[in-house]
Amino acid sequence: MKQALLIIDAQHDLIEGSDTEAPVYEKERLVHNINAVIDKAKQAGALTVFVRDLDIAGGEGPGFEIHPGINIPSDASIINKSGTNSFYDTPLDGYLKSHNVKHLVIMGCSTPYCIDTAVRTATIKGYDVTLVGDGHSTADSNVLTAEQIIQHHNRILHGHDNVAHFSLVRNTSDDLFNPIHNNYR
Repeated sequence: MKQALLIIDAQHDLIEGSDTEAPVYEKERLVHNINAVIDKAKQAGALTVFVRDLDIAGGEGPGFEIHPGINIPSDASIINKSGTNSFYDTPLDGYLKSHNVKHLVIMGCSTPYCIDTAVRTATIKGYDVTLVGDGHSTADSNVLTAEQIIQHHNRILHGHDNVAHFSLVRNTSDDLFNPIHNNYR
């Protein structure tokens, strides 16, 4: 089964914060876990795809770029998006389908927006999804702490299904590229 690691909005200003963005919760751990899962993707022969949000840092400059602490594989693909949904008006779905990808491992930022939307949309589009539970982050909201938001999304997205395809939440230390979805079918 062909697989891909989808790293969403792991951009400098979103992770570190800026004049318009608060830094994400446990940013050092997030970068560390992204790098650990990139290594696992390489070992599994999975594609690595980064998605960048054009709204971050005005879509240009160092703040827009992928965080410098992330080890970007030389064969990684980079796709830009102009909305919350990584699949909306981007070549992402076509790219994944052209490579016969059936399983996506998803991580990045920001939990209640781009991560939540990508997980839900991917299941609708026919992918089984593994959300890396300790591999996505956000900042505090006016209502909940970032930690609460992350825990909530890990709970509601674990087992989220669209008939034939669903998401499971696993952690960086798990064998992420050995999908276990068929154990629950």
